[in-house]
Amino acid sequence: MVTLGNTPNTDILCSNQAGTRFVHIQVKTFVPGGKTCSVGVKAERHFGPKFFWVLAGIPHPPSRSFECFVIPSAVMARNVRKFHKRWLATPGKSGQPHKDSKVRTVHLPPNVKWNIEKYRERWDLITEQLAERR
Repeated sequence: MVTLGNTPNTDILCSNQAGTRFVHIQVKTFVPGGKTCSVGVKAERHFGPKFFWVLAGIPHPPSRSFECFVIPSAVMARNVRKFHKRWLATPGKSGQPHKDSKVRTVHLPPNVKWNIEKYRERWDLITEQLAERR
């Protein structure tokens, strides 16, 4: 179910067929071939094991393939926080200090600081959370 902006941290609420287990998905889009995907400050927060970030590459014009990275909240929070802190501590191009903002970025393959390649098309991470436990 798409939440249409009515839920601040969830773009898509996904359930198993029985409707007994749910996961929350936050989607951020980028153009494939770009260097980064903007995610914002809330990416630094771990929302629990049933929360995922999907970085969705939508080609424009459609000369490339669609690509998606399915990243668990804990992994996203740890890495976004770490690399933003490192960016703040590193001087800018002219030696000036970087100024903090609400913007956070994830570098896309092959431009990696944190390699998200292992999360490419990892929809199984979501289906595992939706599976009934016996």
